[in-house]
Amino acid sequence: QVEFVESGGGMVHPGGSLRLSCAASGFSLEHYGILWFRQAPGKEREGVSCISMYGNSTYYVDSVKGRFTISRDNAKNTVYLQMDNLKPEDTGVYFCAGGISTVLCRAPTFEVVGRRFPYWGQGTQVTVSS
Repeated sequence: QVEFVESGGGMVHPGGSLRLSCAASGFSLEHYGILWFRQAPGKEREGVSCISMYGNSTYYVDSVKGRFTISRDNAKNTVYLQMDNLKPEDTGVYFCAGGISTVLCRAPTFEVVGRRFPYWGQGTQVTVSS
């Protein structure tokens, strides 16, 4: 069965770092662009970052540019989100999602994949607090 398994979350102080992992279970991520979303309590899910299926196109929302880095390791069937200089507003549950044959990451990609993706996992909690 298809599963996207998120891990790596935790609680850190402002300015701290975390590295999230999105691992595929039961299939290969090779032919998927992978996107990270997050959802804060009482708020809607929002897109955070995207990496294309070939890894040569990435996209970040303005609020995380310069602080987050997305990467993929197909040999490990895993996509990572390195989060540095974390801020309290980064707090939320982080989810990953796949877009089949995504070759270009751009702002509309979040909407397209977010509406179509049917395999949302439990996510991983990120808490940034002093």
